[in-house]
Amino acid sequence: MAHILVADDDVDIRELVEFKLSTLGHEVVAVADGSSAVEEVRRRRPDLAVLDVMMPGMSGLEAVRVIRNEPDLADLPVILLTARAQESDRETGFDSGADDYITKPFSPRELAARVEALLNR
Repeated sequence: MAHILVADDDVDIRELVEFKLSTLGHEVVAVADGSSAVEEVRRRRPDLAVLDVMMPGMSGLEAVRVIRNEPDLADLPVILLTARAQESDRETGFDSGADDYITKPFSPRELAARVEALLNR
């Protein structure tokens, strides 16, 4: 069982991701924005974070950059989950420090597989 942080401002997406990962036996903490995600990561040091890119206040991209700049958190696996599907968006996501990039709409089964793959690295 892993401790996973999920950050998405869309409550339906947040609950779907939380439900899917919980059914796999993971402990999931869900928050609604990037600032809360960074606070939670600092407080609890999860095993993995799933972040939406477009959130009010601090975006998922900004949150990844903050996480990567903190020595104790720099190796935290991060998946960006977003509606931004252009190649340049994916490039920006990976350049910001993300380990994986999943576009919405997404398959919960695919998300679960990618989470497991990152956790097993």
